[in-house]
Amino acid sequence: MRRGVLFTLSAWMVGAVVLRATLLMPHQCPAVDPASALLGAQQAAAWIAAAQEPEGTYVYEYNRATDTEPGGYNIVRHAGVTMSLYQLAAAGDHSLLPVADRGMQYMIDNLYRHDDWAAFSVPMGNVQLGASALMLDGLMQRRIATGDTRYDSLSREVARGLLALQQPDGSFLNFWDAVNGRPVPGERSKYATGEAFWGLTLMHRFFPDEGWDVYARKTADYLSFERDRYEEQKFPPWADQWAAYGLGEMATWPPSDTNIAYARTLTERFGFLVRVESQRRDNWFSKLLHGRQARAAGMGTWVEGLNSLYTLATTDPRMADMAPKMAERIECGAGMLAARQVSPQQAARGPNPQRTSGAWFTNDVTRMDDQQHALSALLNAAPTLEHRDKP
Repeated sequence: MRRGVLFTLSAWMVGAVVLRATLLMPHQCPAVDPASALLGAQQAAAWIAAAQEPEGTYVYEYNRATDTEPGGYNIVRHAGVTMSLYQLAAAGDHSLLPVADRGMQYMIDNLYRHDDWAAFSVPMGNVQLGASALMLDGLMQRRIATGDTRYDSLSREVARGLLALQQPDGSFLNFWDAVNGRPVPGERSKYATGEAFWGLTLMHRFFPDEGWDVYARKTADYLSFERDRYEEQKFPPWADQWAAYGLGEMATWPPSDTNIAYARTLTERFGFLVRVESQRRDNWFSKLLHGRQARAAGMGTWVEGLNSLYTLATTDPRMADMAPKMAERIECGAGMLAARQVSPQQAARGPNPQRTSGAWFTNDVTRMDDQQHALSALLNAAPTLEHRDKP
């Protein structure tokens, strides 16, 4: 009898240890403060600046194991990287504004025009919604940073180009056929809809009497009601940080109850992803049980989304109960990003410090959007961390 009890207790103890080491592995959130978050963002921006080519493009990918740049390019990510540099300027650091302007000039030099609108598109290709949407987002961030109105007319042209792809239900088609001069039917993008939505909300900030909010609200409702069902998301909602940016911009409009319900579920999704990531370690055992650590381009988007929704939560009483937990998740995500960034000291020990300092690597490879999303995440986390630290 006694032997059986001891055996049962031993089995329970072993099971508890195994459970703790696997499914219930404790989360790890490295310490981070506003200053270190801002420094990480600036170092990421410095990587982007060092990786800019004379015509305004950027190094797309770098492999530190082979010290090579495999090549390739993506104009949507070009627009996103440029936008992140303008975010840095909008936060008060104008040191890399000329770099961002070169990136913007590349887009201006590659405009497709139709009727009264314009779009960023390289020659011989279809017009892609995401490239123009992020160009508009960048133009709006530049407007915030500088107050300069020189690109207001261009911003309106690009915004009208987005509307050329908006459908009656607020969704967007992903491509415009530049040869035949018409939208490509049937294909949408899980990323570009949110990117366009954010741009329209920013247009309303600067041009409040022009009706951009009408189009933005239609898309907000599509995202809240229909998008996940249409795209057959298995685990809704889709973790869309661009939609979160737009909802944060709408904080004072304010959003509808349905939009707030969507924002709450989006907050829970981002928080869950950060929580799961905090259980992952950079060793074979953790990779076996929990998968590899997320690349910065992914984890950065979760923190970006939470930062924008935190703005909404600290403005709208319907979200206020979520703010404390959101701040915890932001701090955790920012801490992980800061801890995983290659420091200048670490980079100095490698073959190419210019391509490694300030970057994030996955399997020895970094892409320019790793720096983009981590930059935006850390930059926008800094004021959240500061707000949380205040009594």
